[in-house]
Amino acid sequence: MEEQKRMTEPGTPQPDEKYRIDIIAKGPYLVHGNPPLQQKILVLNEEQIPWEYADGNTYSTIEEPTALCRCGHSKKTPYCDGSHAHAEWDPTLTADNVPLLENAESYDGPTVQLADNMEYCVHARICMAKGTIWELTPQSDKPEARESAIHESVFCPSGRLKLWDKQEGAFIEPPLQPALGLIEDPQEQCSGPLWVQGGIPVNGPDGTLYEQRNRVTLCRCGSSTNKPFCDGSHIKARFNDHLPLEIKTEENK
Repeated sequence: MEEQKRMTEPGTPQPDEKYRIDIIAKGPYLVHGNPPLQQKILVLNEEQIPWEYADGNTYSTIEEPTALCRCGHSKKTPYCDGSHAHAEWDPTLTADNVPLLENAESYDGPTVQLADNMEYCVHARICMAKGTIWELTPQSDKPEARESAIHESVFCPSGRLKLWDKQEGAFIEPPLQPALGLIEDPQEQCSGPLWVQGGIPVNGPDGTLYEQRNRVTLCRCGSSTNKPFCDGSHIKARFNDHLPLEIKTEENK
């Protein structure tokens, strides 16, 4: 049988080989390489619309590997406590391992082109902050509109929204280092997905090598219909990891 090759999305960095996430078929995510793990808390702009992420509390990944909950039922989140064995949830991995961009819709603008694959939407709502990214893209010959469109794109944690810079001939990607984020959404009073950053590869239990991407969001609530990826179901499910929220400033870091 021909060995599967991992696909890599354009603009994805290649991290140290020590980093990877292995998915247990009916269990947790096993995180290798000890990447930093920190809450990423959605905060609002002056219009009271989510605009960016503030750093929250950090959590240890010293165990090798570190088991993180993906069923949504652990009593010691973000870590697995074995609850998946008796909880009511569907661990089936249903996402097609097709490049995200292959099934993306395209929206053209004068200086940028938007690729949008809504199957990966985490409902962070940053894409609507300064006028929607779909409205801003056709106006990207105006500096303010272009700047807002880029912000709304690079702060899309899943990479659902990607902008192609026509002049540079490349996607506009944030320079992310290997790290994990626990997305928290105080406005919706719920917790979101595991934000995998900096090209950390994700492996399925059956040998599936998921596309390597700079930005990936993995389901933590157990309710996504596009597992292992988040599809925004945590909002409807009102998933709450019950972790204390504290925005870190220079004074309390």
